[in-house]
Amino acid sequence: MKGRTVILDHWKDRETAALVVDGVLEDLLIESDQPRPGTIYRATADRPVKGQGGMFLKTPDGSAFLRQVRGLAPGQSVVVQVTGFAEPGKALPVTQKILFKSRYAIVTPGAPGYNISRAIRDDDERDRLLGIAHDVMDESGDGLILRSSCSGASEDDIAQDIEAMAALAQRIRTDDSDGMETLLEGDGPHVQAWREWTGPADISTVDGGLADHGVLEAIDALRTPRVALEAGAFMFVEATRALVAVDVNTGKDISLAAGLKANLACARDLPRALRLRGLGGQIVLDLAPMPKKDRRTFETALRQAFRRDDTETALAGWTPLGNYELQRKRARLPLVEVLG
Repeated sequence: MKGRTVILDHWKDRETAALVVDGVLEDLLIESDQPRPGTIYRATADRPVKGQGGMFLKTPDGSAFLRQVRGLAPGQSVVVQVTGFAEPGKALPVTQKILFKSRYAIVTPGAPGYNISRAIRDDDERDRLLGIAHDVMDESGDGLILRSSCSGASEDDIAQDIEAMAALAQRIRTDDSDGMETLLEGDGPHVQAWREWTGPADISTVDGGLADHGVLEAIDALRTPRVALEAGAFMFVEATRALVAVDVNTGKDISLAAGLKANLACARDLPRALRLRGLGGQIVLDLAPMPKKDRRTFETALRQAFRRDDTETALAGWTPLGNYELQRKRARLPLVEVLG
């Protein structure tokens, strides 16, 4: 099946969104029991953490941890936003740098200035978008980022998106209530799909859409660490308590170039494998044997693959034992925890 398809459905009564490209599952979002990233709380300062410059907070959904905090005393109220999922036994990660993110625009209170995605390089298009930003934001004082999805979008759609986010920021900023409260719920999988998967696609909203497009089988396959690669190669992607280990194998190919081919296939598919499994943190690649002269070729392929991925990933480099290390933001809950 060629083309892009976005499926909005439910998996075991949980809101689910799936992106299928040319018959292959590219992305998957399943509702979890944890608070959604993007949720905004009015929290209460609880106790500082000496030596770390942070403070534990009380929220309606339990304990949260705020880093690099100054001038906040226990008992005071503070507005914070959830930045990710809590690791087992740890508090929710939150920040005071609130963002109001939508399909075309990100409003940034407290960070004035208008910015346009670097992916938009046409000067005329950048001038058009900057004009829309000035017309809509006027003198609100909030900052604005226009996302790459604005390229070619209609002026009305962009303006309405900016207005909605600016109004939401104004409502949160002027709220003068007291006590712990959830001021805004983060986006669920269906809204996230609309917000992030902006390319042209067919949209399926019928019940049973996940089954019709083979997503249920793909979810079952994600329960196992084995990932099939091109030309019969494969890799195992396994999370331990300390790190994510990736083991690359050539399969039945015994040619001289088998190791390089398997490693290049790993580089191309690794962002998708990590994204679907919700894995981040320290990642160590135990690659198939290949000559040292081919390392640069592998690094180039890996860099290109992660450049197309939205999750912040740092390519750390080679270890003395010949493994390759990465550091990836924990932007999602591990899929094994969601599936149960």
